[in-house]
Amino acid sequence: MLRIVNRVLVGLAGVLLLALGAAVLIGALDLQRHGHVTLPSAWPFDGPRDVLLAHADRRKWRSEGWWWPAVIAALAVAVLLALWWLLVQPRRSRLRQVLVDSGDGEGALVRGHALENVLAAEAESLDGVDRAHVTLSGSRTAPEARVGLTLAPHAAPASALHRLYTEALTHARASAGLVRLPTEVRLRAVRHRAERVG
Repeated sequence: MLRIVNRVLVGLAGVLLLALGAAVLIGALDLQRHGHVTLPSAWPFDGPRDVLLAHADRRKWRSEGWWWPAVIAALAVAVLLALWWLLVQPRRSRLRQVLVDSGDGEGALVRGHALENVLAAEAESLDGVDRAHVTLSGSRTAPEARVGLTLAPHAAPASALHRLYTEALTHARASAGLVRLPTEVRLRAVRHRAERVG
């Protein structure tokens, strides 16, 4: 849901900025006179010296009793919506529960944190993996995993990835009754001091 809200907000902001930029560009280049372009009568910018609100318009709106409360209310709503949007961004990174098919048609809920810990422990038991960190996201019926592996100096990345897929992720899919578990894996090498030889 948050992903859809993000896309809609970014799309609306993009369309609004594109329209405003086009209006300013058409007015600044004076395309109406030089390019023989016919613009609607309500077009905000008429020429290079035109402004969005003329001095008379600004004074007209300021004299209205509802003007300042409306401006302050609109700005307050915009600030509150921006704060809400900012605060919900980190929440989408963790999945609280995963729905496991128990075979009786009911299903069981497993804590996402518990499944993350089990998957991380099994990944750390693989040869060449020094540390593992797992985060589940998505929905409880279609979880997605982000796995961070810190590889030991002697590890072969291709082998570690293959064993992660065929062992740890396969066991997680089977135990949770999932058809698929999309996974993003990030690999890092463990830092170690250089060794002297000879």
